[in-house]
Amino acid sequence: MSVLITVLVVFAVAGLVLLGMSLRSVQQYEKGVVFRFGRLLPDIRGPGLHVIRPIGDQMRKVSVQTEVLGIPPQGSITADNVTLTVDAVVYFRVIDPVKALVNVRNYPDAISQIAQTSLRAVIGRADLDTLLSDRDHINSELKKVMDAPTEEPWGLRIERVEIKDIALPESMMRSMSKQAEAERERRARVIAADGEYQASQRLADAAATMADTPGALQLRLLQTVVDVSAEKNSTLVMPFPVEMLRFFERQSLEADGESTRRSIPHPELPEPTAPSPPTELADSRHGEPTGSLSGERVGSRGERIGSRAAVAQERPDNRPARADSDSGTSHAHS
Repeated sequence: MSVLITVLVVFAVAGLVLLGMSLRSVQQYEKGVVFRFGRLLPDIRGPGLHVIRPIGDQMRKVSVQTEVLGIPPQGSITADNVTLTVDAVVYFRVIDPVKALVNVRNYPDAISQIAQTSLRAVIGRADLDTLLSDRDHINSELKKVMDAPTEEPWGLRIERVEIKDIALPESMMRSMSKQAEAERERRARVIAADGEYQASQRLADAAATMADTPGALQLRLLQTVVDVSAEKNSTLVMPFPVEMLRFFERQSLEADGESTRRSIPHPELPEPTAPSPPTELADSRHGEPTGSLSGERVGSRGERIGSRAAVAQERPDNRPARADSDSGTSHAHS
């Protein structure tokens, strides 16, 4: 009796062991692939409790969750010959558990290697500006390059690829910082110039309005005085219009010109006199009257002098003139 009980207990324990070996639990995020004596069974076990043969059957569970795989930093040269270091991250998941187990060994490692080579290839075809400014295009191209060898043959879907960081050389970083600073300075100057242009237009409109209304300029001057005096300053600077200075300058020039014209003396013209009767002149050689003078000569004693002899007698030294001496000589010869 005791032997029978022992045998029953042994069979019960063996049955429990075999039952435990034949029961498999599959989670919601997993798929079960069963191999019977190394041969793949066509049925894929879904989530739940499944019974398999305890001897000869082997179940492999594959997670269908999205996995995140970091790509180590890769040194590469861009299309414009700039050396840089880039690291990225890959998001992928299994869409076919059979292909992921049968067609590739250790698919996470295979995805990492493909991601590294694809990253270097894509960076080598792009220039630095595109790599820095258009990362979405680089990410989509990386995804397209990695999808070709993984989705169809391996049953893996690359959901997303993103570049995390781009390490540039120090010299390139300094050059880019100078370029960015120059660009910001250019924008600042353009904005300041645009503001000055708009302000000048407004000031021109205001000046035209004040020119039409002279009282507005005076009111603006008084408003400026009020604004300055509000600061409780001991010195008050009054703005003086340039137009008023020009007015005073024109007035001063006109006054100087008038005084100059008045200070210059004007010579008086001689009054016309009546013509005197002609006086007969005696020829120095023959003693006969040959012509007349336009006027009479008056001596020191008041007598009239009409001939050259009389003029010679009127001289202080009483010396005869050369003409008279010549005439005397001619008379002597005659």
